[in-house]
Amino acid sequence: MLNRIDLRGVVRDPRRLLPRAQLDVSVAVERIRPLVEAVREHGYPAIREASERFDGISPERLRVPVETIRAAEGGLDPQVRAALLESITRARKVHADQRRADHTTQVVPGGTVTERWVPVDRVGLYVPGGLAMYPSTVVMNVVPAQAAGVRSLVVVSPPQKDNGGLPDQRVLAACALLGVDEVYAVGGAQAVAMLAYGATVDPDGAERCVPVDMITGPGNIWVTAAKRLLRGVVGIDAEAGPTEIAILADDTANPVHVAADLISQAEHDPLAASVLVTPSVALADAVDAELARQVSAAKHAERIDTALRGEQSGVVLVDDLEAGLRVVDAYAAEHLEIQTAQAREWAMRVRNAGAIFVGAWSPVSLGDYCAGSNHVLPTGGCARHSSGLSVQSFLRGIHLVEYSQEALREVAPHVVTLATVEDLPAHGQAVSARFPGDGS
Repeated sequence: MLNRIDLRGVVRDPRRLLPRAQLDVSVAVERIRPLVEAVREHGYPAIREASERFDGISPERLRVPVETIRAAEGGLDPQVRAALLESITRARKVHADQRRADHTTQVVPGGTVTERWVPVDRVGLYVPGGLAMYPSTVVMNVVPAQAAGVRSLVVVSPPQKDNGGLPDQRVLAACALLGVDEVYAVGGAQAVAMLAYGATVDPDGAERCVPVDMITGPGNIWVTAAKRLLRGVVGIDAEAGPTEIAILADDTANPVHVAADLISQAEHDPLAASVLVTPSVALADAVDAELARQVSAAKHAERIDTALRGEQSGVVLVDDLEAGLRVVDAYAAEHLEIQTAQAREWAMRVRNAGAIFVGAWSPVSLGDYCAGSNHVLPTGGCARHSSGLSVQSFLRGIHLVEYSQEALREVAPHVVTLATVEDLPAHGQAVSARFPGDGS
């Protein structure tokens, strides 16, 4: 079922040889540019027209009433409620330990630099609502923002035909459980534009969504394109593409587990990537057989089959686990599973991955919901330079520089020298002017 790429004996950089979805975000940026500008200029009418065109529905008012959010929590299935509360509890436990403390360094007597960690003031959180609904993404976005101390949180999620033009009921319920009461029934590029620029959200123009400072959360290519276009107007977490899983496995791995985990991510989207990296042909054959059996019984079999047969998925055969480690580091997967003997030892050597799942009993699905880790992660190889969403994503480091007169006097000649070298004499003069009799 999976395409095979044989890298046995290959010693060069494998990056260009690995399976990867071909998405041209720059083309999508130009497609959504007029829509983004329309939202900036016209607000509500442009948003409503876009919702009608892309979602097939145009809510009369975009903001979800607070009482509707609370009612969604009240109508939540008890088992779903318990699962969401467990997810929230575990995520809060992990993210609470990420909060950085302010720190003061004494550079010299009388001269200190304090690094303060200050949260972003207002954040917009995007929750997808296309092929699947994601109350778990509400948890993953809101918990670290709250732990960071963000003062104002707003959630946007696409309107649903089967929910009267509101976002999914479980998404609204998750917002209620987390204490978020500003929610808008808006999705796609129009939602990102509304968050970035601010916009009227009712036909009278009386109510307005105030612009945010930062936008986080995954979405489709149009959401990604809008985030790229508006980066700089607002901060963004990352340009999230289709989900991906890579599994580094040897012949100790259970092919039933490996196949199930590959399927779990393929279930998201026909463009989802599922990649197995292994030195074992026997395991690859066994996984293929398991995929054929398990996919046929899956609820979303057609979507899964499309993803698994796509150019973005495949089996990569390598000489040994050392070569496999080089391949997974080059691939830099959003989710990386290590299903090998001494799995933790191999996992600790990985340099590039959004999140690493160690051993047979730590599947990606656990991280999607209840591990306590965050599932908003870098895709498309961006794990080589970017991290997943965390408390740090919402914090800014600000330096406070405090020098006494004597501490400045001591260093003044060096400041003047460097200012002279860079031909910026006024910089030096700004220091010398404070000590007119010193000749510094």
